[in-house]
Amino acid sequence: MSQSPKVKEIYAASGNAGTAELASNLEISPTDIEALARAARENKIDLTVVGPEAPLAAGIVDRFQAEGLAIFGPSRAAAQIEASKAFAKELMHKYHIPCARSRSFADYAQAKEYLQQLSPPVVIKADGLAAGKGVVVAESISQALETLSSFMEAKTLGAAGDRVVIEECLSGKEMSAFAFTDGHSVVPMVAACDYKRVYDGDQGPNTGGMGSYSPPYFFDQKLDRMVVETIMEPTVRALRQEGRPYKGVLYGGLMITNNGPKVLEFNVRFGDPEAQVVLPRLKTDLVDIMLAVVDGGLERLKIEWSQDACVGVVMASAGYPGSYRTGFAISGLGELDKEVLVFHAGTKIGPAGEIVTSGGRVLTVVATGKTLAEAREKVYHNISRLHFEGCHYRKDIAQIKEEK
Repeated sequence: MSQSPKVKEIYAASGNAGTAELASNLEISPTDIEALARAARENKIDLTVVGPEAPLAAGIVDRFQAEGLAIFGPSRAAAQIEASKAFAKELMHKYHIPCARSRSFADYAQAKEYLQQLSPPVVIKADGLAAGKGVVVAESISQALETLSSFMEAKTLGAAGDRVVIEECLSGKEMSAFAFTDGHSVVPMVAACDYKRVYDGDQGPNTGGMGSYSPPYFFDQKLDRMVVETIMEPTVRALRQEGRPYKGVLYGGLMITNNGPKVLEFNVRFGDPEAQVVLPRLKTDLVDIMLAVVDGGLERLKIEWSQDACVGVVMASAGYPGSYRTGFAISGLGELDKEVLVFHAGTKIGPAGEIVTSGGRVLTVVATGKTLAEAREKVYHNISRLHFEGCHYRKDIAQIKEEK
């Protein structure tokens, strides 16, 4: 957004050490909707863009629109497609949008009884928002029962686990599809693949994402068209028919099976770290696109993308996605090749003006290249120059064994 000639000033809430270089950070929680609306009025903000899912699910768009403030993102009713896994599944089943077979339960005993009739692997999903930690692929029924108990009895995810979705485990190639939509027009973006498990070789617990790349090596025009025609357009149409018109970015987490693409989940935002390998490939002014989405004129815009490949690798704190310590100084940020991008996540400015860690996922290092291999080589060449105590990152992001 800072690259747009239309943009004179940016404010970030709550921001980090990275946004501090481009924007004025506001000490406001992303879920404090009243304070955000007040800040938008006081700072005469012309466009608010919502990054995380929690404020969307809490109705920030409805609140801003009620005050006549322009905002990019779906309404509370439309954001249910991410905020409630059960709602999303019911919508997909009703409108014949391809997805895994599933059942939803609010009663632990019934869920347990159903689970014991299944053959593993099975997927257990907490119904509510759980910051990427609410999905478990259980390789055995005992692991599935343990997960069910953890979500529904021990409440390890709080209210998010009051209801669960139990579904078949799909096999195939996983990918992320994105589209801009103004509620009518649906314009696909370039696709990406992300890596959820914390360790190389897809080992260890799920995270919010340890890296990603774009485009997927197996993604072609035929598959692109199929995703748009069988998933993205029907979903936007379904939400409109349900009286929940959807505006913003629709993100489909998909499995490309032998029977075509199927939905694993929907997100109501760009996604992280996927946005960090998708947006560097965008040639059209992002602000023009967002304004067209808000105003309902998306079909008049021609959106262009670079043919380059893009790879991003996340640097995380020791212990993530479990407990971790913060406050460690980050060195090497000034030593990277100038074309390499570094996106900050869990960073802040320390007492002596130095940049320190403040979260589980700390940085994403991103590079583009003519091929995935070239982009990958640039990222890993540069990431080795960065350091903070306990930092770890996957060494196998975009390491493609299969050829197109």
